[in-house]
Amino acid sequence: MCGILGVVATTPVNQLLYDGLQVLQHRGQDAAGIATAEGGRFHMHKGPGLVRDVFRTRNMRNLLGNWGIAHCRYPTAGSAYNSAEAQPFYVNSPFGLMLAHNGNLTNAEELKREMFLQDLRHVNTNSDSEVLLNVLAHELQAAATKYQLDPATIFKAVAGVHRRCRGAYAVVAMIAGYGLLAFRDPYGIRPLVIGRNVTPEGTEYLVASESVALDTLGFQILRDVAPGEAVLVDTRGNFHSRQCADHTMHAPCIFEFVYLARPDSLMDGISVYESRVKMGEFLADKIRHTLPHLDIDAVIPIPDSSRPAAMELATRLKLPYREGFVKNRYIGRTFIMPGQAVRRKSVRQKLNTIAQEFRGKNVLLVDDSIVRGTTSREIVQMARDAGARKVYFASAAPPVRYPNVYGIDMPTRSELIAASRSDEEIRREIGADALIYQDLEALKRAVQVLNPSITVFETSCFDGCYITGDVTPEYLSSVEHQRGAPGSEDADGAQLDLNLVVAEQQ
Repeated sequence: MCGILGVVATTPVNQLLYDGLQVLQHRGQDAAGIATAEGGRFHMHKGPGLVRDVFRTRNMRNLLGNWGIAHCRYPTAGSAYNSAEAQPFYVNSPFGLMLAHNGNLTNAEELKREMFLQDLRHVNTNSDSEVLLNVLAHELQAAATKYQLDPATIFKAVAGVHRRCRGAYAVVAMIAGYGLLAFRDPYGIRPLVIGRNVTPEGTEYLVASESVALDTLGFQILRDVAPGEAVLVDTRGNFHSRQCADHTMHAPCIFEFVYLARPDSLMDGISVYESRVKMGEFLADKIRHTLPHLDIDAVIPIPDSSRPAAMELATRLKLPYREGFVKNRYIGRTFIMPGQAVRRKSVRQKLNTIAQEFRGKNVLLVDDSIVRGTTSREIVQMARDAGARKVYFASAAPPVRYPNVYGIDMPTRSELIAASRSDEEIRREIGADALIYQDLEALKRAVQVLNPSITVFETSCFDGCYITGDVTPEYLSSVEHQRGAPGSEDADGAQLDLNLVVAEQQ
């Protein structure tokens, strides 16, 4: 999960891109970068850290030009703290290219070998985004005649990228002297939306990971980039688009709606906020039918992404809704912090209880999901320490049992509390008196009801069904090995079952 932006405007875009990155900061806190273009010359500044820490006034002054791209990084491939892997990436052959990418290529290692042996291109980091950049550069060289570019040539190159690359990718790229290119993988796994702003000087275009960036920057939503589609805006503001993939399927990542995206975003025509309200509705129905005996005095959300679901759940069950945790907003999101030790330490720094909302009560805590279980265990204990008699725990998402290989930091089963445990074992592990998970079909309905045209979702972290059809147990084992996981063993040393339900290639 990363945040990307690309804009072609009629005035300098440095402040616009900076403000957009601030709005998308929740999508990545490891590094940030902005690249702009002035004529045929690129200007770039990037580095590790939050957006506010990476850029200073002197950096902004050097980012000249009326078009550019930006990126905030959340590492899933490559090294977490390697500043060389901050984006955008740049190559100057055969054309000057800048690229920023959200997602993860599942065949990056194969592509690296092809580049070395066939394309004769060099990759300098472990980042799959640099691999993607070089594939695009090679395909542009192959498609161009006498190094001349036009929309048809560029779209032909994107078609070549689709044929070679596997996995999830939403991309913004700059072609020196020509314009802004954006495209999305043939399954539409990671989000990308287009906005437009009409000014007296001309029409401006913005592409971003989430619509909230368009809203705050004064752009009107035009539409989402379709799976497999490429859009091209030249430096004069002319807009072109074309479907570049031979076969497509609209299968957005459902975890974007559960946790990753901001609630005020619209993604693939679906309100993230409304989808979370629906999750609360379906979760309430499950509690009513399966655990009607629970004596609940208050429903309390785990801030912030679970709040819409918790409020709707309380309304449906006619229970008091209470705010029992106060969040310190200056602590990073524990889900995307590297290392269990840091994650464990940060929970109590991040949340504090309002003791009177717990003292002597049976409370139902509602969270968006349970991934590693570290945060859930700490929160249950915090509720008990604050005086709760009983602590029930509800998750608006099903158990996360499988790695996500499409750009979310859940790559190894050894890190997932539900990978090799039953619901009852998980309940005991986190210390709750009862545990309620959302059913997968209910989760799908909660999102689909808001846009019935989407009939398939990428749900691999819940069901092990990888939509791209190329993820094998061997691939997952190699990912675990690369990340230095303890083999593929759980805490008890038992070998994890890596046999998966692999989707047929569509």
